[in-house]
Order: sequence, then C-alpha cells, then structure tokens
Amino acid sequence: MSDWNGQRVCVMGLGRFGGGVGVVRYLARQGAEILITDRNSEDTLADSIQQIRPELDSGSTRIVHGDHDPDLLDGINTLVVNPAVPQPWDNPFIRNAKERGIRITTEIAIAWRTLDSTRIIAITGTAGKSTTSAMTAHALNQCGVRTVLGGNIGGSLLDSSEAMNAEAIVLEVSSAMLHWLHEENVLETHAPKVGCITNLDPNHIDWHGTSDHYAQSKQHLTRALGKDSTLVLGNTLAGWASKSGAQVAVLDTDDRVDGCTVPGIHNAINGAMARRVVLAFRPDLVRTRVEEAIRTFPGLEHRLKLVAEVEGVRYFDDSKSTVPGATILAIQAIETQVPRDRIHLIAGGYDKGVDLSAIADLGSSIKGLYAIGTTAPELANSGGAMGCGDLTTAMARIKDSAEPGDVVVLSPGCASWDQFTNYEERGKRFAELAQGE
Repeated sequence: MSDWNGQRVCVMGLGRFGGGVGVVRYLARQGAEILITDRNSEDTLADSIQQIRPELDSGSTRIVHGDHDPDLLDGINTLVVNPAVPQPWDNPFIRNAKERGIRITTEIAIAWRTLDSTRIIAITGTAGKSTTSAMTAHALNQCGVRTVLGGNIGGSLLDSSEAMNAEAIVLEVSSAMLHWLHEENVLETHAPKVGCITNLDPNHIDWHGTSDHYAQSKQHLTRALGKDSTLVLGNTLAGWASKSGAQVAVLDTDDRVDGCTVPGIHNAINGAMARRVVLAFRPDLVRTRVEEAIRTFPGLEHRLKLVAEVEGVRYFDDSKSTVPGATILAIQAIETQVPRDRIHLIAGGYDKGVDLSAIADLGSSIKGLYAIGTTAPELANSGGAMGCGDLTTAMARIKDSAEPGDVVVLSPGCASWDQFTNYEERGKRFAELAQGE
C-alpha cells in the first residue's frame, strides 16, 4: 500500500527498539488513523510513548494497554505486527485479523518497499550478523559510499531522511523479519542487491516452534535472490549455494581480516565476511582499502566491549550474546589475551528453549562460571556453574575471588527478558557493577 491517507491502522506492539515508533510516525505523516495495542504498561513503554507524544496529542494516534482485544480490530484496514510476536500463525489476535480479511504487514516490510532494492544489502545469520552488518556499513562509509544501517539492529528507516539519499542501505534482518518478508512476498519482488548469511545454529525455537522452521526462514533469503544479486555465505553454509539463483560467494575456511580493533578470530571472520559483501556491492573499490576500513571498526556496544578495569581486573560487556555459540566465541576471543583459567564468565538468562550444554561445559576450563536468570538452575545442575540467580549476586561473588590479571566477561548466551528490559539494560548494569556503582 502506498496511499495510507484515511486508512485505519492497528499497530500491534509499540515496542522499545524503535520499529514501532518509526512506523507510527510514518503512518501519521501519511494521514493514517492509528490505534496501538500493547500488553506492556505505560511505565514500561515510557520512552517509546514520549517519542510519539506529538502524534498522541494530535489525535491521529491512540494507545490501548493490556491484552489484544479482538474488538480493537473493528473497522481496521491494516494490522502492523511487531515481528517479536512469537509463532504469529497461532496468535489469536493475528488469526482474527486474517479471518476478517484485514491486511497484515510489518514495519520492516513497509520500510523495505519505500527503498530502492538495488541499494539494499541484507545480512542475517545466527551469530555475527550485527557485527558484520555494522562492519559493512562502516567500511562503505570509510570508502566514501554514503551508507545507512538499519533493520534488526534498532531504529526504523521509516524515520530516517538519510535512507532516501543513501547509496547503500545495510539491513540486519532477523529470522522473524525474513518470515514476514517472505509471507508478504517482499523478498521475492524487491530482492536486495547483496544477501549474506553468516552461519546457522539452532536458535529462537520459542518463536519458530522448530529448528527446521528457523532454518527455512533464513533460507527465504537464498531463494529470493536472482541472477542480478550476489549471495555471500559463511563456509559452513556452502551447501546452501545450490538453493539460490544468485551469484554465490562462499567464504573460505581460513579467510580472515586480521588486525581488527575488535578482538577474536570470530571478528576476523566477520571482517572477511564484510569485505566480501562490500566488494560484491561495489566491485570497483580497492580490496586493501576496504580491509583497512574494516580494521578501524571500533565495535558495537555490548559486543565484547571493555567497560572497566578495576584493581587489575578487566571487565568485558558482551551482553548482546544471546545464543550459546556467541558465548563460546567470546571466550575464544578473550583467551587470545589471557589463559582460560583467568576468565570469569557470567551466563544465563531467559529460557528460549535452546540447549545450553556448550556453555555448561566451559565451567571445567575457566576460573569461574556464574549462572544467572531463569536458566541458572539448568547451568548450575550441570555441575560446572555456580548458581547466583541475578547479576548483582554474580558480580559480588566475582569481586570476592578475582585477582589482578583476571578477566570478567558478561556473555550470557541467553536473552535478557526474564530480569531486564533488554540486553542494553543488562550490559549497562554490568558496567555499573564493574565500576562499583
């Protein structure tokens, strides 16, 4: 839909990451009448509500807190679903909208359709997609290509005037986003210039229901790309090359960009992935110049960032680690600087139904494994972890035992929703505790 003027739109989930705010602002500018329904309280959504205060005050928008009452769909033309809603095919509110013949869409689909798809780079994967996306955008900008970064990494391009004038648009896309983009036929009709899938491990079973559905959602990107596009695959996904009609580049097993500012072999691999993506999008750029740009990438917040050094103990915030594989990579990165028996790891959090045995197995090789959150009992019962319950308790126990030269890493391998609003809040609290606040 290109003409929203006079349309009655229900936004299911304002959220706290910018997508809901962006789509509300955009639709209000287009003349739509908007009803927001969100189960979270006004206090929980305070920041997001403040950002749409002009729309609420103008009368174009109203918000209802509490359960998604089907009666809210009366007279609605379009339902905009927050992709975070799990297993949407079984959600009663969404099913009710479908039965009524209401058009169903998402913020990412609306944004994608407003952009020139020949300028889009879409990056996904279980681990490394955020860093690879940010590295790609950083390298392109450093090489003089006007680039914006958006998608799952936060915010909304519907709220970005820069996106319309950018030469490249790098979108981090989640498996949930890919599901919806495929459902709405957006990927197939607006295929990106370059697609990239870093790797695949079981994840988000709570959203997808099965690991097969998770993998299929990622594969929607491979199938959507045609001969005018390039698909970049991590070396573990070489078998997926045959599923795409695009030009395919598979990362070599030993492909790296060494000397990156961010530590770890996995980031050297992310750098190699970003280099392949950049050169696929702009083959006229000089490879060495691209690599130099990638090396200067400073890293993402909450992604193995050094946040404190107190009495000779260094504290690294890797709160964005929400899968076990990311935790393993974090430990491997840190052990390039100190032996494993000097590493204290804080792990655990919201239970997404993922096997955490790989994290539990770390307990026997590092100085200490401190389990927090809903999954703390599972990790503690493995015998290799100390059950702490919450982050404050874990940090107190670490400070009692840590010695100069030790490293403390918050790399939970789980989502944060059981005890924190999001991973940013979790990382911020870790930094405060590290600094004695």
